[in-house]
Amino acid sequence: MTDIRSAQLHRQTSETDISLTLTLDGQGISNIETGIGFFDHMLTALSKHSGFNLDLVAKGDLHIDGHHTVEDVGIVLGQAFRQAIGDKRGIERFGHALVPLDEALSEAVVDISGRPYLAWNVAFPTEKIGVMDTELFEEFFRAFAMSAHIALHLTCKAGTNSHHIAESGFKAIARALRFAVSIDMRNANSIPSTKGVL
Repeated sequence: MTDIRSAQLHRQTSETDISLTLTLDGQGISNIETGIGFFDHMLTALSKHSGFNLDLVAKGDLHIDGHHTVEDVGIVLGQAFRQAIGDKRGIERFGHALVPLDEALSEAVVDISGRPYLAWNVAFPTEKIGVMDTELFEEFFRAFAMSAHIALHLTCKAGTNSHHIAESGFKAIARALRFAVSIDMRNANSIPSTKGVL
């Protein structure tokens, strides 16, 4: 496979204005500005550990709260992922990762199936990390999975520190995605489904 899998999108609503460039076959290089510091930190980790290059500028109605910005970033990132992955020819399709961060341990499983689903088994001991509401992580990944048309399962298997739980989760999803989008050289020209389409 020689084509670089990438997408560039711009989405503007009355609540957010988002410009995003995603390259799946990257080096994990990112330039991210959402106005929410901890969210930027998590998206940087997602980029680094997936190997996806990500340029993202999001301007949202943060004077209300972070919900619209976080959810809409998930939508646009998912749309870009779906566009960049193309017809899914030759991909591994499935990905799995267990990632620790100190006492926290997260397990992520991904299926680039064309059937969107989020299974979320994560609980945070605090309501916020910095200024970010911890409940927004589920909203982000739901928006991403639905827009990317992937099945995504995330389970926190251990953890007492909210920062560690969130970061291990993002890194686990990143590693699972990294493997799922990689090319299976034994079947580089086939669709990884008995139906012949994903």
